[in-house]
Amino acid sequence: MKPRIAEELERGPLRFERIRVAHARELEPLSLDPRVWRTLQDPREPPPTSRDVWRNAERKDAHWELHGFGQWLLREHKDGLVVGRGGLQYTEATGFREVEIGWAVLPERWGRGYATELAVAAIEAAFSGLGLASVIAYTQLHNHASRRVMEKAGFHYESDLLYEELAHVVYRLHAGD
Repeated sequence: MKPRIAEELERGPLRFERIRVAHARELEPLSLDPRVWRTLQDPREPPPTSRDVWRNAERKDAHWELHGFGQWLLREHKDGLVVGRGGLQYTEATGFREVEIGWAVLPERWGRGYATELAVAAIEAAFSGLGLASVIAYTQLHNHASRRVMEKAGFHYESDLLYEELAHVVYRLHAGD
């Protein structure tokens, strides 16, 4: 039996829900915002479309089914508004299959600690729920806000990385750090 993490959580002002295909439309304001997608993809590439958001939600839903963990949709308790997404997923960005913690938050909600809250919840799920030995987080070199989130959540800089022809930094956290 594969380990699983909670599909729903409540932490502070946020409610976490497993991402499902049905969330695609709610994810559009986040995923299609140029301030967000420029931090997640090569800015030389065309901006994502609604179809890309749907496909991404489909992949994230399938990841949950296959592995028993994945990314959550973040809602504010007070109004149910979707304010972000993130959590755990497999990546091979470093050349090895590892679990990464990633996040994206609506720009109107930047600076409220939501990304850090999400990172901490994902760390707890990774180590307590899945029993992983380590997790990574990575971002484009210029994304200082995500680097601050990584450091606040306890990650340590590991290396620079050329990933998808863009300069990135990799941070790592080991269980027990």
